[in-house]
Amino acid sequence: MLNTLRDITQSVASAHTLELALESLVIQTKSAMETDCCSVYILEQQLLVLSATDGLEKSAVGRVRMPMSEGLVGLVAEREEAINLADAHLHPRFKLFPEANEDEYRAFLAAPIIYQKQLLGVIVVQQAKARQFNEGEEAFLMTLAAQLAMAIRGLKRRAEVHSVDSQVLFHGTCASSGVAIAHALVIGGEISLSQPEVTGTDIDAEAQRLRQAIGRSQDALLALAQRFEGDQDEELSSIFLALQTLLDDESLGGDYLREVRLGWSAESAVSRVSLRYVAQFEAMDDAYLRERASDIRDLGQRVLRQLIEPGRMNLDPDKPVILVTREADTSMLAEFPRQKLAGIVTELGGVNAHAAILARALGVPAMIGVEQVLQAELDKKLLILNAGRGLLMVSPSPSVVDEYRNLLSAQKAMARQYAEELKEPALTLDGHRIHLYLNAGLMSGVATDIAEGADGIGLYRTEIPFMLQQRFPSESEQIKVYQSVLQSAEGKPVVMRTLDVGGDKPLPYFPISEENPFLGWRGIRLSLDHPELFLVQLRAMMQAAGDSDKLKILLPMVSSIDEIDEALLYLDQAFNELKADVNPALKRPPIGVMLEVPALLFQLDEVAKRVDFVSVGSNDLTQYLLAVDRNNPRVSGLFDSFHPGILRALRRALKECSDYQLEVSVCGELAGEPMGALLLVAMGYTQLSMNQASLAKINYLLRRVERRELEQLLDLVLQMSNGQDARELVREFLSSRELASILG
Repeated sequence: MLNTLRDITQSVASAHTLELALESLVIQTKSAMETDCCSVYILEQQLLVLSATDGLEKSAVGRVRMPMSEGLVGLVAEREEAINLADAHLHPRFKLFPEANEDEYRAFLAAPIIYQKQLLGVIVVQQAKARQFNEGEEAFLMTLAAQLAMAIRGLKRRAEVHSVDSQVLFHGTCASSGVAIAHALVIGGEISLSQPEVTGTDIDAEAQRLRQAIGRSQDALLALAQRFEGDQDEELSSIFLALQTLLDDESLGGDYLREVRLGWSAESAVSRVSLRYVAQFEAMDDAYLRERASDIRDLGQRVLRQLIEPGRMNLDPDKPVILVTREADTSMLAEFPRQKLAGIVTELGGVNAHAAILARALGVPAMIGVEQVLQAELDKKLLILNAGRGLLMVSPSPSVVDEYRNLLSAQKAMARQYAEELKEPALTLDGHRIHLYLNAGLMSGVATDIAEGADGIGLYRTEIPFMLQQRFPSESEQIKVYQSVLQSAEGKPVVMRTLDVGGDKPLPYFPISEENPFLGWRGIRLSLDHPELFLVQLRAMMQAAGDSDKLKILLPMVSSIDEIDEALLYLDQAFNELKADVNPALKRPPIGVMLEVPALLFQLDEVAKRVDFVSVGSNDLTQYLLAVDRNNPRVSGLFDSFHPGILRALRRALKECSDYQLEVSVCGELAGEPMGALLLVAMGYTQLSMNQASLAKINYLLRRVERRELEQLLDLVLQMSNGQDARELVREFLSSRELASILG
């Protein structure tokens, strides 16, 4: 029975159209269940439409339509549960459709097809003989309906996208707010290094294709090297130049071509050579040589991308695109000149995935968790991306396009208005000073951001330079990066977070494979297990700061007092060694911890005895308190930082930190959202750290409200039973003060 279920589901999922999928479904289900009839009804505009049948009159397909208030099929849809009747004619909801020619059927079994609470349709089996379908048959049909839901949803969306009259909406989670209007560029995500072994029919033609793909890959690597050289990052520049050289005829490029000469297609040749070398390097004893396997894999995938998706990255600079892909990575975004990238839409990823972090740093609208968007065949279609509202519109009408163009113009005008006030301090109307800091991870733009009004860097993500390397950066390399950050801050405080990898932020040269990475080996746990890496980073940070008092060090993912104590021992060790051997004037920096693991909420008295400050990571704190994986599209709708429980936890954290005279700030995404910033200020937070794009907007907003009024608003918000009602209250507050436009 399991094999039958699998075969039917795979057949439906592999169909090119919804019509073919449903036709295959009814034929196979009728055969598998040995019934006289199987039919599928699809919900369209609140009507259940007979969409495929094996047993009813074929001409009735598309003609039989019923609201959910009519018929037995409507009853199944209305109740959203299976119905099993020995004689359907005896049921009061039975309705005969003469055009379907179903009057001979008595036994009736139907199950709803539901995908994430959304009714898609109903599958029905019938028999002429009056009998009750047994429990096994009922279980089979219900299981089949559940398994089919995702495939039918994807095929239905694809059909909607290709409908001439249809404007299709996709929903997702905002990773970087903003609006974009552009045509789609669909890239199929990661290219598998394992390609089918196919022989080439024309060796010369395959060799030419391969040479062109290698050439385009080398050009892209050279452009990256020159870009980083221009940013005075010699280390990254040299890495890309070295990778470019590996594609020469004397190296991998020559091996690829020799494989083609042996009769393989270009894709097969690259795959065979790459897999062979990857296996050889991974088997080596020397750690450095083992790491070279990642270089071989990266190069193979680059060349395969040029073969499989030729010219996809070589776009007309005058035509920005919205990138649609399964999961964007750093290399993919780095290869896009900023002026060509209007927006990003991905099926996978999280709001703190490092591609999302890059998108926010670049100021590019980005939306994640858009299920089945790749199946919809959006390439070259006009899209409107409203990332802030989690909406993607496909083939919008001219009037909608005009409306959004006007919205973009208005947003640009508002952005200029926000920027004009950024030089002024964030001071509420009743005189409360709120310090606004920058969340940073990329060097580009940091100096400008600080000069334009941030009170300092509230969170510098040190993992970003680690991610851009092909190996762990050395102590001297890290010193150079950290010095640049401190210099860019122009004498303002800088909070540097120690390495926070794991979860959705893996290092390409240090893979971590875990079933549940967000509850696994990440943050301070990894650093304490690798003191040789931790000590190097601590030493580099302190040497970069020298005798300055502007550096603060932040420990991520702390879940116990013991972890703090152990980390402080390593800090003391690094400090004492440097003070004795390198710089007698060295100053010990203040130490803080991220408050993101809920257990630490109940140990702040002990935390206060050991560290100087706390930085609240609202993203992970929300994830752990609600038990929601924010990277999982199936439950991402439950991830809500405005949940009353989350807001109460944030208020409690501030109160306890104040009681223990512990400096506290918020560096999670909530601080950079207009509604979130208002509620945090209402609680009494005076230090908020956010991404570059939010600074001017939040400064503008806070200068137009009174904290006294916000406190009254917070009292009402905390009485709400859910996050949506909380948002509506804040939205009404902003509307009453003619500030709702700031929500975008």
